[in-house]
Amino acid sequence: MVVRLTLTYDGTAYGGWQRQDNAPTVQQKVEEALSDLLGAPIRVIGSSRTDSGVHARGQVCHFHLPRPFPARGLVFGGNHRLPADVRIFAAHSMPDRFHAQRCALGKEYSYRLVVGRVASPLDRLQAARLEFPIDLSAVRAALRLLPGRHDFSAFALAGGSHSDPFRRLFAARVDREPTGLLFRFWGDGFLRGMVRTLVGTLIEVGRGRRPPENLAALLLPGQSRDLAGPTAEAGGLCLERVFYPPRWSPLGGYAALPTGEEGGVW
Repeated sequence: MVVRLTLTYDGTAYGGWQRQDNAPTVQQKVEEALSDLLGAPIRVIGSSRTDSGVHARGQVCHFHLPRPFPARGLVFGGNHRLPADVRIFAAHSMPDRFHAQRCALGKEYSYRLVVGRVASPLDRLQAARLEFPIDLSAVRAALRLLPGRHDFSAFALAGGSHSDPFRRLFAARVDREPTGLLFRFWGDGFLRGMVRTLVGTLIEVGRGRRPPENLAALLLPGQSRDLAGPTAEAGGLCLERVFYPPRWSPLGGYAALPTGEEGGVW
């Protein structure tokens, strides 16, 4: 049976989602917890390879269940074995061909900025700090240029696994929050470092260092990474949700959501 897990994690202490030899990762912690719980080696495949220090509110992964096991037990038994900064919120049985990454229709990322000369210590792990205010009207003018299918080479960090630099952004926006700004991006997929570099470039627009229309030029095919702005800090970025088409609806399962909602049991 294929099982889909929905996870939330604070990525501060991890070298990203994907296993690596030189740093602890979220995938490693989840695999160790499930392997101990189920008494068999478990390999999970994530929907997105979040980078070092990046957070997730709605990461999705899948694995093959080696033996019958209650969905509720996967949630609470897995969490009992996980560190406090990683939590499973839902476990669902899926059609046999479900793949967390390949079946995804799109993703939503957020980026939180605290604006001011002094930042609350409560924001230090979940947001990046911007000392000076920015021109939101200029930033929003630049954001309006982003939706559509474009070559995002200028916004991609080296080392990604992509071979095609084209991605489609469905929407992009920025909203004021009590302590700063919240950027949100919806797209069919994202290159490594893409959201963080978009935010870094948009901050330059907001500070008057480049005009909003410069974003259109950066989206032309084959643009170099060094033409865009700096890569914003990892701590402000969060994978909010992963979207799947109706054909990949769960067959059953259990959800202990942050809102208190609970789904059924297999």
